Amino acid sequence: MPNLFFEEDWKQLEHNWTAWWNHELDRPLLVAQSTKPTDRQRPSWWGGRFGSIPFDVPVEAIADEIWDDISRTTWCGDAWPRTWIDFGPGIAAAFLGGTVDPATGTLWFLPGIWLDKPLREIKPAYDPDNKWWRRVQDLTQTCLTKFDGRAQVGFTDIGGNLDTAASLRETQPLLMDTLDDPEGVDELCRLITPLWLRYYREQCTMIEPAGRVTSAWASLWSPKRTYMLQSDFSYMISPDQFERWVAPDIADCCKNMEHGFYHLDGKGELPHLDILLSIPELKGIQWIPGDGQPASTDPVWWPILKRIRDAGKLVQLFSPADKVLAMAKEVSLEGFEFGLWAANNEAAIDQIQKENAAVRSKVHVQV
Repeated sequence: MPNLFFEEDWKQLEHNWTAWWNHELDRPLLVAQSTKPTDRQRPSWWGGRFGSIPFDVPVEAIADEIWDDISRTTWCGDAWPRTWIDFGPGIAAAFLGGTVDPATGTLWFLPGIWLDKPLREIKPAYDPDNKWWRRVQDLTQTCLTKFDGRAQVGFTDIGGNLDTAASLRETQPLLMDTLDDPEGVDELCRLITPLWLRYYREQCTMIEPAGRVTSAWASLWSPKRTYMLQSDFSYMISPDQFERWVAPDIADCCKNMEHGFYHLDGKGELPHLDILLSIPELKGIQWIPGDGQPASTDPVWWPILKRIRDAGKLVQLFSPADKVLAMAKEVSLEGFEFGLWAANNEAAIDQIQKENAAVRSKVHVQV
């Protein structure tokens, strides 16, 4: 029997997450899940991101495999039945004329029709018949129909404005453009952000009527509109350049949703944190320390997390459950949401909440 929600579970989910978004929840949100293995033979094309599945595989067959995973999953704590339409990080590049390279374990986006074009000749435009856009939309609608409210369908990973630009122009040339032709970069960014918003709104038009409201790839649920915004390219540019090209894009996107979040990915993005915190419409920050760094819950990052919370923003982290438990013994965790690893039962979640309640009563550390 599938481990799915009853209607009262969805109502409780909405109550808790709404309180969290409104800064009214006196505990952290804890999201964990566990999927039972299957003896059923999976198709040869299954596994990895959906963008690596050949186009001759019907979207109905893909939706069947997604549902098989959902139906074998137990959703713990503040988790909920869900999937998201994973065509790789920054699929908007393919919507706009780029090509997709299904490399092992991920998808890379290449310039496609814009290969070797000068910066100012790159003029991306909306194409309703683009094969990648149609594939994403068709799979989204097929999942929504098949799940029929029993599970939520999250947005595809559209990407960020400079990340999309880097896919169409290539990263090294775009870095040189930021120095040699910043006005040309301005122009390309002004073209990409409205396109991003069009894709987002069209996804919303499909997803919202299902009644389970919205989420993206991260473990964040919203009773309205949310998205995990990002700019991986910003790792390589200065705060002044971030303020010129990325911050306006983030602000514009946030004005089109109630619960915009930002994916702060690695130490190289920390110089941009104060700029992000100054964007009123941005509701929170997801902190990813990066490969080889201490876990996101490690005390070394507590000053960073405190800056975020002191600015009135929410925080989302991924962490092993034992490290969240250690943090809960020292830090008051209101305003935090944790995607937990290695926590497939309610006992670990209950222990974290008990420790958090004890710390709140003592007010040892306020992050």
